[in-house]
Amino acid sequence: MTNPENISEKGRRLLDRRGFLGTAGLSTTGLALASLLDSDGLLASDAVTTSGKSPLRPDVDANDPYAPRKPHFDMPAKQVLVIYCPGAVSHVDTFDYKPDLYKLDGKKPPGIPAVTFEGPTGNIAKPFWDFKPRGQTGKMVSDLLPHLADQVDDFCFIHSMNTSTSAHPQGENFMNTGFTMEGFPSFGSWVTYALGTENQELPAFVAINDPRGLARSGKNNFGNGFLPAAFQGTDFTAKNPPNNLHRPERLSPSDDRGTVELLKRLNAKHLAQFPGDANLAGRIASYELAGKMQTSVPDVMDLAGESAATLKSYGVEGGSELRGHYARNCILARRLLEKGVRIVQLFNGSDPAGGNGITNWDSHSNIATTHAMQAEIMDQPTAALIADLKQRGMLEHTLVVWATEFGRMPFLQANGTGRDHNPDAFTCFMTGAGVKKGFSYGESDEFGFKSVANETSVYDFNATLLHLMGLDHERLTYYHNGLERRLTNVHGEVVKDVLA
Repeated sequence: MTNPENISEKGRRLLDRRGFLGTAGLSTTGLALASLLDSDGLLASDAVTTSGKSPLRPDVDANDPYAPRKPHFDMPAKQVLVIYCPGAVSHVDTFDYKPDLYKLDGKKPPGIPAVTFEGPTGNIAKPFWDFKPRGQTGKMVSDLLPHLADQVDDFCFIHSMNTSTSAHPQGENFMNTGFTMEGFPSFGSWVTYALGTENQELPAFVAINDPRGLARSGKNNFGNGFLPAAFQGTDFTAKNPPNNLHRPERLSPSDDRGTVELLKRLNAKHLAQFPGDANLAGRIASYELAGKMQTSVPDVMDLAGESAATLKSYGVEGGSELRGHYARNCILARRLLEKGVRIVQLFNGSDPAGGNGITNWDSHSNIATTHAMQAEIMDQPTAALIADLKQRGMLEHTLVVWATEFGRMPFLQANGTGRDHNPDAFTCFMTGAGVKKGFSYGESDEFGFKSVANETSVYDFNATLLHLMGLDHERLTYYHNGLERRLTNVHGEVVKDVLA
């Protein structure tokens, strides 16, 4: 046991002359080192310097946050389209073929827990849709997604995805921001912070929400977190454009231009009084971009010039009203990418009242009906979008990512008509710039219950996406609250086997 008298004796020594001089010497040495690091621009800071440059990325100008910047290394992908399906698409009913599910259909699953996320485990259920070999590769894909199935020779599947949570809000956060908690920058924000954008008339990062509304985690899925405000996603849809796009009728074009020029001069003068204020610079840049969007956004949203054949291929007409709205969102996504927008995140599914398979893919009950509803909306327009990008040569420089937050169980829930959440195995796929075609990576077990070969975490997945954009996930950091933060936290390995 420690002697209290020894403790008090040590305390007194800290106050004597010799102890004071020793401590003071170490302190001044530390201050001198900090001063030298600061003078050389090597001292990390969560604010920009007085020159307006970020100490972590010297080429990020706080006064021009959207300027294009070079990646860490050259890669073919210059833009990213993320097609995100909230609610958890069932991998065992879509892309992950498991013959043993047919053999054990209706039986108790061997070696699987009796209780999962939402309650008691039911019996094994075979896929609700038939699987068939597709394309030249013979990839087994179910009839639920026939249009995407026709394109499997261009896709790179990862069948060994796993995540750290089985709850939807946290799952969406984790997939899109790298953390289960809110308040962290999204993937799109990290990329635009790193690379800026080639188009100065449109946002660098656009989120196209589902026609039915926001996903469970809302704007956190495309938020900027602690990154400067300029890097948050701008959200609008083909049905609901940004507000205040049109000039009031009482204001003439010349008056409008004069007002804009006056505001620009006043903002520049104000910013000069607060050099290095990233929030102020981001706000000014956002307002200036909003002014430019009054002419650029109506143009990019005008689908009148699209051919009848294009509208038909996307499924704008002839299906449900929701499919028509989602199809227009897909065309909008292509047009934004054509204009040079760096990141487009396209949502298929929302959560206005819990989802429950009706407004997203969360099919705890009646999966045969609810998954079919979502597939009717998503399949044809998404496949047409990918085919359109390919036909226009855009996949040479565009990475397309299809993702969901986790999978679903190979057995039924106790009510017998739906599948529970499965964080231990699910499927995502990529296509386009930098990835292999007609390739499958990783495996889940014979039931699709757990990832067992080449397990791929969300950290690994995001590290790979950044790598495909020419970004080193360990170097892309931002100093915040005493820590060097990054999309992959302190984890993640690039899945090199999927690289072309």
